[in-house]
Amino acid sequence: MTERTHQMGRRRLLATAGVSSAALLAGCFSSPSTDSNGEENPNGNEGASTTQETLNEDLPYTAPPEIIDLGEQGNEVTLRTEPARHELVEAEADGGPIELPEVWAWQADDHAPSVPGPILRAQEGEELEIHYENSNDVRPHTFHVHALEKGWEDDGAPAGSGHSVNPGESHTYNITATPPGTQLYHCHFQTHNHLDMGMYGIFRVDPADYNRPDREFFLTVKDWDTDLSTMMAGGDVEYSHRDRNPDAFTINGRSGPSTFHPETGSPLVVEEGDRVRVHLTNNGYEAHPIHVHNHRFQVVEKDGSPVPEAARYDEDVTHIAPAERKTIEFTADAEPGIYLLHCHKVHHVMNEDSYPGGMVTAIVYEDAMDSEHFGTVMEQAGFDPEA
Repeated sequence: MTERTHQMGRRRLLATAGVSSAALLAGCFSSPSTDSNGEENPNGNEGASTTQETLNEDLPYTAPPEIIDLGEQGNEVTLRTEPARHELVEAEADGGPIELPEVWAWQADDHAPSVPGPILRAQEGEELEIHYENSNDVRPHTFHVHALEKGWEDDGAPAGSGHSVNPGESHTYNITATPPGTQLYHCHFQTHNHLDMGMYGIFRVDPADYNRPDREFFLTVKDWDTDLSTMMAGGDVEYSHRDRNPDAFTINGRSGPSTFHPETGSPLVVEEGDRVRVHLTNNGYEAHPIHVHNHRFQVVEKDGSPVPEAARYDEDVTHIAPAERKTIEFTADAEPGIYLLHCHKVHHVMNEDSYPGGMVTAIVYEDAMDSEHFGTVMEQAGFDPEA
């Protein structure tokens, strides 16, 4: 890769890094359901919305999650569910393509559907209207957010509220943006299917006195049993929720090396001296010890609550359980270069039998973007700086 290409790639990466603002180690990447009326049918699984043949021809691909600032649009948003295909590793990346043949993606307003869903951001104390329109899918759905205040009928859990949004219907969830912090949301209808089919996301409420860091990133980790997606797409597989066997591991819905792609992945692009905050959530079934190379961080928030300074300490591995949220903070004070961030259950850093892959991304210093190795990493991730 030429010096000119390095410079073009660096400028494009800085221009496009958004939701999470590469580099792989050098190497080869090679239950109950419902009937049409939404009633529980304990004797079978939910039917596929499309056949495999139709799926391959007609379903759109998901896009990366976007940040939706609710305050900029009157503290309201309209959400829908869109069946789609989802690339864990994109076709242009080493070892790709690896994809889920069907997911159920959240769509906000006129933005593209994504897995995970859009990052919803609000200010502490605001009254929010989350409109859910079930106009693009054939199943009931709900919107459930952890921690935030709402009436019981707006909790989004049919077993408690007795309410779900059936196909062709809509509902407005009235929610108060308190307490502040980083939370998560998901569909709570037939959760064992809907969460595992991609209906999850991050909900961030900024405190009234929030002191924003120099760089801020949102990362959600998840384990997948890809047989569920294949079954829902009409594939000839057997899937049991009790015998769930995760075989794919993602950060923001992608597996390495696609996690390092500056437009569709989740590299943490920093400049030396930056104060960096990373909001971590776990929307899967398994716990993950998240390790950061060559940087010591502190956990400053847990499940939306600030951690008192006296209780903080420097560490380089933090354990994140299912549904748990942690915000970590560190100073970008290492020698400028490329440093991994990954799950330390090493088999989670694999794509099937190929290592490395899976649940891994990296902290990338801007001053390292002109290096030959950075160019190699971008090629592995499928990023073409001249496209």
